[in-house]
Amino acid sequence: MIEKTAAVKRDLEKVGEIPEFMFRILILLNLLIVLFVTLISSHALWGYVNEGTALDFLLSAGRIPPQNWVFPVTGMMLFGCLILMLTVECNNHPELVSKLIVEFVITIGISYVTGFGYTGMVILLLADIMRYTIDWKKRALYIIAVSIFYLLMNGNVLQDWLGVIPLSVSWEYYRADHYVRFLSILGMLTLVNMFVFIFYMVILVLAQTSEKESILKLNLELKEANTKLEEYASDSARMAETRERNRLAREIHDTLGHSLTGIITGIEACIMLMDIAPEATKEQLRAIAEVARNGIVDVRRSVKALHPDALESMDLENALLKMIDTTKRSTGVEITYYFDADLNHFNQDEEDVVYRVVQESITNAIRHGQATKIRIEITRVDGDLHILIFDNGKGCDNIEPGFGLHHMQERVEMLGGDLQYRGDKGFMIHARIPIRWGTETDNR
Repeated sequence: MIEKTAAVKRDLEKVGEIPEFMFRILILLNLLIVLFVTLISSHALWGYVNEGTALDFLLSAGRIPPQNWVFPVTGMMLFGCLILMLTVECNNHPELVSKLIVEFVITIGISYVTGFGYTGMVILLLADIMRYTIDWKKRALYIIAVSIFYLLMNGNVLQDWLGVIPLSVSWEYYRADHYVRFLSILGMLTLVNMFVFIFYMVILVLAQTSEKESILKLNLELKEANTKLEEYASDSARMAETRERNRLAREIHDTLGHSLTGIITGIEACIMLMDIAPEATKEQLRAIAEVARNGIVDVRRSVKALHPDALESMDLENALLKMIDTTKRSTGVEITYYFDADLNHFNQDEEDVVYRVVQESITNAIRHGQATKIRIEITRVDGDLHILIFDNGKGCDNIEPGFGLHHMQERVEMLGGDLQYRGDKGFMIHARIPIRWGTETDNR
């Protein structure tokens, strides 16, 4: 969608470049016309003076003209000011009105040095106004104002008031055929200027229409994309809620399952020992009470979406040792363990997975396998941590993963690892977890 939006933006920029190009052609064409008229007028005055016919010219003009070089120089300077004003961008209505008034004054000055023989610069003002994206009411007022100004420029009121020497008087210096030729060239250039303006207006209208259609189409596409994003956000929220619910279910299952298994097994042992070994029974009950207290704390931590309570107060290795020792004392099950890897540099999510895999495996071995011996081995091979847990329980030929195995596998796979198990001789669980820290020599 972003690429499509950028493509539409580039297309709009290309369409908008055509009217701007035509506007520059209009400016250049008017510059050439003003330069042509002022140079011809300047040459005519120079001819009157050099040929000694200046008196006849003064009698025809009825006033003294400026020096001949003033016409082209002043004309180019004023036209430069007009170009500068045309490049000024206005942000509001008052600024545009002020700009238009200044352009009117400059246009009158240019028309003065051309003897009001050419007033096509007014078209430039109209073309400039049409570039602005203003409402049609204000645009119509601007068009009316420019049209009235154009009529005044082509009337005799301003010419008489400013004391302008008409172009027809200035160009009387030339022979009739040259005079007609110059007027024909001026008329042709004026027509070309009008034709370019009309073409510019057509292109501008088409470009603005195309821009509006493209923007409308893009808005519709953005609306559709926004609807899809809202649907995706809703689905993502539901998925996140489901994942969080499953995560909390795993946490509660692991903590409660482990604690309750230890309590049940310990109580069963107490029943058998009560009559023959009262002191051992008391010790067993104390261990069971500790398991129950730890289980309650662990459940509270799980509900608050925190990792196991043991990992809050100690490192992973010591937390595992404490859990194993507590389980041994409360259940009477023989648990041996072997660590061949540094377990103190994991991230929190890795610590949680390692702890829960060991905890759930012990719980399953006691609860379902009725094991009396459990062996735990944690080793490192290259970049992987391997957790191997096997017991002497009754095993299972056809393993149907329950809640514990299923979530244990989910935990390991979230870290990019895998979980394997078999139940032919007792029960064996093998978890492989990629390691994100250290080197092999550092952590042996």
